[in-house]
Amino acid sequence: MRPIFVLLAATAFAAAEPSVTIYNQRFGVVRESIHLDLQHGVNQVTFNDTTAHLEPDSVMLRDPAGKANIRILEQNYRADQLSTELLLKLNEGKFIDFIIQNGDQRDIVQGRVVRSNYAPHGDAAMQRYGQQYQMMQQAYAYGGASQPIIEIYGKLHFGLPGQPLFPAIPDDTILKPSLTWTLESDTAGALDAEIGYLTGGMSWEASYNFVAPKEGDKVDLVGWVTMDNQSGKTFENAQIKLMAGNVSKLQPENQMLNDFSISGERRSRGGFEPTVSEKSFDEYHLYTVERATTLRDRETKQVEFVRADGITSTRFYVYDGTKIDPNQYRGWGTEQLMQQRDYGTQSNKLVWVMREFENTKENGLGIPLPAGKTRFYQRDEAAPEVSASGAASGQLEFTGENVITHTPQGETVRVYTGDAFDLVGERKQVSYSMDYNAHWVDEMFEIKLRNRKKEAAEIRVVEHLYRGTNWEIRSPSMQFEKTDAQTIEFRVPLQPDEEKKVTYLVHYTW
Repeated sequence: MRPIFVLLAATAFAAAEPSVTIYNQRFGVVRESIHLDLQHGVNQVTFNDTTAHLEPDSVMLRDPAGKANIRILEQNYRADQLSTELLLKLNEGKFIDFIIQNGDQRDIVQGRVVRSNYAPHGDAAMQRYGQQYQMMQQAYAYGGASQPIIEIYGKLHFGLPGQPLFPAIPDDTILKPSLTWTLESDTAGALDAEIGYLTGGMSWEASYNFVAPKEGDKVDLVGWVTMDNQSGKTFENAQIKLMAGNVSKLQPENQMLNDFSISGERRSRGGFEPTVSEKSFDEYHLYTVERATTLRDRETKQVEFVRADGITSTRFYVYDGTKIDPNQYRGWGTEQLMQQRDYGTQSNKLVWVMREFENTKENGLGIPLPAGKTRFYQRDEAAPEVSASGAASGQLEFTGENVITHTPQGETVRVYTGDAFDLVGERKQVSYSMDYNAHWVDEMFEIKLRNRKKEAAEIRVVEHLYRGTNWEIRSPSMQFEKTDAQTIEFRVPLQPDEEKKVTYLVHYTW
């Protein structure tokens, strides 16, 4: 016996709050429940509440309750945004009216649309066509198709002669991105199915604000996550998760990722429950915004995700006086570098200001910190302001910013925040000698350091032994530490208005 199929046209709509996982690689995973009323057999269903940057081949549709077996026999995705270009495309070969304004007079003329200037736009087109999209865009521009062609009174007109008046929108034209399915169901009835898909146009990033007192090493931290929704869809009362880590993501094609859940450890500060919880997930870290929130299209939203007081943060100074243009000596061998007397003798006078702290529970943190921007502020006690509690807290002044990479628990965070105004370094080569036949080079350097501050300071002098890996330090003026195969470091304490010299000779062999 042949099976009998019933063909039913229906429209699916969202039935519950969506769940969104946003990755810090400019894409996201959307999961939401949609209501279906299916007949046994074949059904035609349209779902017109997707994003404008959906990846069609990532779509998954299932009955989470397992009561019905649903199979997608065919799927069509349309994300053409209604525009003048699209309407011109739909009316190619047809006559439409144009309003032409001549001073105070308005005339209406008819013109035939010979060619529109329609081409797919944006990330959605890139996801669907990949490299072909780029070739289409280039051919479109170079082929002179950047303007429509309108025929008026038997003559061709490049560009629009006036404001176009279009006829009613055809029935098959969409006003918002839509999925049309031909579904096969083994049972009849209403059910709440789950749809999941990958989408572009979504991103998030972390940022950290550190506040330091005028004196001392203790800083306070407030961390934010910033979510950016450019997907073309608003998510009402959504459960939002944020994935931190470098997930392998093929462009423009990918497969659907698994669903996610979270029950991570809660950390409370000052009696408040955290707004974002965290847990490990596979080789990455997953953060969940505890409160359901509405993320509107083209909206940027911030949520606090970490707060800590009294973190021990060390400020120190580094003088790395070597200044080498990597392009100038690209491809040079060891013997060539040995014979180049001036190699590595250029220098700068800038002394870096660095901040570092331990990401440990003992130091008030001890949570995985996603990559993001760090900003440092310091209180100016000379200009007090009264806080909400009535205490004089001092105005905040910005003292520098940088970025950190993904930092696991237990690691050290170290960032450059600027250059010291009152600390100066100078570096110069004072001697150079070579015996090419005996395969050795001797090179001597002098580093001068000056402290113009009103308080003592220690400068870490970093020296790069850039000519080769076989070296020996001779006659150093003070002790040093070997930090890697081609780097040494001197730590030089300086009193106010003090100047010191550091000298050493490095003996290279090859």
